[in-house]
Amino acid sequence: MEQTIRQRINGYQAEILKGDLLPERAAIILNEISSLYGNILDRIKDTEMIYNKVLLDELNKEQKANRAKIRAEITDEYQDMKDATNTEKVAIQMIRSLSKFLKAKENEYQTVKFQ
Repeated sequence: MEQTIRQRINGYQAEILKGDLLPERAAIILNEISSLYGNILDRIKDTEMIYNKVLLDELNKEQKANRAKIRAEITDEYQDMKDATNTEKVAIQMIRSLSKFLKAKENEYQTVKFQ
């Protein structure tokens, strides 16, 4: 069974949280998450389009927009959209964090190298 993007991101997150990440592995994870980022954006686009159709249907059924929005927000389509946007947020933070980690390790290496 193939893992979803979110499952892969969660796996990387768990690996990072263990705290014994080597720079080589951090670089691999960073590359993989960066590569997945385009897929995450595609997923967001797809889920937003599906959710917007649900919202439009609810708006056509309901006279009050706020009620229609609440009804639309309790659907699976809305949950899928939120999962996709949350995955993007996690991926961005992991990319930033891993980049900083690798930069710190590089600086550490340079300091040791020149002493």
